[in-house]
Amino acid sequence: MMRILNLVLAVMFLVFASLQLNDPDPITWILIYGTMAVVCVMGAFEFYVRWLMIVQFVSYGVYAIILIPAFWTWVGSPDRSLLFDELAKMKFSYIEESREFLGLLICMTILAVCWAKSSKSSRKGF
Repeated sequence: MMRILNLVLAVMFLVFASLQLNDPDPITWILIYGTMAVVCVMGAFEFYVRWLMIVQFVSYGVYAIILIPAFWTWVGSPDRSLLFDELAKMKFSYIEESREFLGLLICMTILAVCWAKSSKSSRKGF
């Protein structure tokens, strides 16, 4: 079951990465989602590179901390549905940054689950 879930997550992250091609900072997000896809594929085969997960988690955490003010601006806004409005990201910079924050939160959650699974696995990478 976990193998299927990891492979589905890997495909999801590859789709996320492909959607970033028209983003203002595509390289950053293609790398973020691409490395998450790699972690999920490796997790499907119970092979974990823990140092990579640490580097990713810390990097994403620092990036998320930078984006927290924009996220709180969105949380405090009267119309939270703007997060899903394609034109709003051009009008309000906090919309795009809130989306990025939530993307990082998804990545960090998956990394935490993979970390927990890696501590139970006998196949750990370097």
